[in-house]
Amino acid sequence: MRGRGLVHDARMTTMDPARLQADLAPLRARLVAHPIYGSLRTIEDVRSFQEHHVYAVWDFMSLLKSLQRALTCIEVPWRPAGDPVARRLINEIVVAEESDDDGRGGYVSHFDLYLASMRESGASTQAISETLALLERGGSVESALAAAPRAARAFSRTTFDIVRSGSVPAIAATFTLGREDVIPDMFRQLVRDLHASSGPRLPSLVDYLERHVALDGERHGPMAARMLASLCGDDAGAWSAASAAASASIRARIALWDGIHDIVSRPR
Repeated sequence: MRGRGLVHDARMTTMDPARLQADLAPLRARLVAHPIYGSLRTIEDVRSFQEHHVYAVWDFMSLLKSLQRALTCIEVPWRPAGDPVARRLINEIVVAEESDDDGRGGYVSHFDLYLASMRESGASTQAISETLALLERGGSVESALAAAPRAARAFSRTTFDIVRSGSVPAIAATFTLGREDVIPDMFRQLVRDLHASSGPRLPSLVDYLERHVALDGERHGPMAARMLASLCGDDAGAWSAASAAASASIRARIALWDGIHDIVSRPR
């Protein structure tokens, strides 16, 4: 697999999600214990966080759609394809992410929910809107990411490097271990600290975070682990690609948190 920081050793012995999680535990612990969670003390801090984090909400969909394309049939004429567990996971998450129940008798994407939470807090949506507008005009991902804050740009570049690699084990590992597995623990920390500082003023953001803690922790995370095990099987090369990508994605998240923490920690 090629891309920034994604070189892997094809001689790696076969493993499983539990062993891979154990190998990633030190990185994961750094992420979950990051000082960013206790540093969002003002509404301005929350706005800075959201203006960066929205890119992780957005680029998650490209991971999801890459897996949907690889593991299900989205072509006409339709043909049966893929493992049924993987199909169920991907299709279920697509439904939730693109058209979740909005609680008012309608449906909304989680990305649009996050944009609503940004408007509620007063965070600027200018950068992400410009990124999407550049893509609509036919621009490349790289050129569209020029509109993003620096730390968010680096994070999403890692995501799209993994997507462009075309390695389904790598994409699945990023999706599973770089997102679904770590999101509940990360977001619990954020919810706790937001409740202590700005929770009453930010109900949409808190609701968004709590929704993902429940969905990813109770259902999507375990199903994604099963999907990863099914995809990699006894293929040592697949597990090696999965390990390299998962490590790269967690390191990218730590770097994103570092960048936001540096901003909110500056004297004002």
